[in-house]
Amino acid sequence: MTNNNDKGSIFLRNIERGKQEGLITFTDDNARITYHCSREYSTSFKNPEETVRASYFVELVLDYQYPQKQIDIEVTVPRRTPEDRADIVIYEDDDLLVLCKPAGLVVHPSPGHTAHTLVNALLARCPDLASFGDTMRPGIVHRLDRDTSGLMIVAKNSRAQQYLMNQFKVRSVTKGYLALVKGKLTPGEGIIDAPLGRDPSNRKRMAVVTAGRQARTRFKVKEYLDGYTLLDITTKTGRTHQIRVHLSAIGYPVVGDAEYGVRSPYLKRQFLHAYRLGFRLIDGQYREFSCELPPDLKGFLASLSRTGH
Repeated sequence: MTNNNDKGSIFLRNIERGKQEGLITFTDDNARITYHCSREYSTSFKNPEETVRASYFVELVLDYQYPQKQIDIEVTVPRRTPEDRADIVIYEDDDLLVLCKPAGLVVHPSPGHTAHTLVNALLARCPDLASFGDTMRPGIVHRLDRDTSGLMIVAKNSRAQQYLMNQFKVRSVTKGYLALVKGKLTPGEGIIDAPLGRDPSNRKRMAVVTAGRQARTRFKVKEYLDGYTLLDITTKTGRTHQIRVHLSAIGYPVVGDAEYGVRSPYLKRQFLHAYRLGFRLIDGQYREFSCELPPDLKGFLASLSRTGH
């Protein structure tokens, strides 16, 4: 890198996995960084917090590209403390769990958020999860945003994890969401087919970008309600913030979404709920699960007058 005093957003690539990990800030020639990304670390976690070292290739993302450079960083990783949340599990067998994640529950621990996550709850119910997979995300095969509620699958062993991940990879999993958007969306159904990637003006956000990854969102109007539209949404791809970014891009942002949508004084989070999830169990049987709207979203809908289709 020829000018290491320039500051900018960097995304991290794990050398072994070659996958995007998050955002950090490059500061000077000594490659000192401010940690701002979530990453899985393989470590024993004998102490409440443990400092580990990892090597990365980093790439400075400005208006022009610098060559890649390998650096070493040192971060403190939080310990995963079990916390019982039996109330969120709706199905369980020897290989997997299906649960209905409440809004506000982060999926896995990260620096600055070490407790009250889904992983903490899972470890309390299934201690053996700690014995396989990613140290910080045991059993996790897909994710929901913190403020999105709804159905998730969690694997209880490595065989089940690989089996479930393969279903997501070939896009055979059925995913249904309910979303409330501002405005009267017409026509009554359609497909948003637009590639998604990091927003060039804000690397912490996602946006529709020409060089992004393929993303497709199918929507169908369920009901019109006093200046709002309730949508039934299905997705095959599972890009970060996909539904929220796609709906915002066509001019119908999700209500309550502070990042991409429209804030509401009556709703503390985005109106987005994963209500339906279908996949094959380990024995090959196809099962579909459902999870009704939580009270906060039900109450908001009840406050709106029905105007019909």
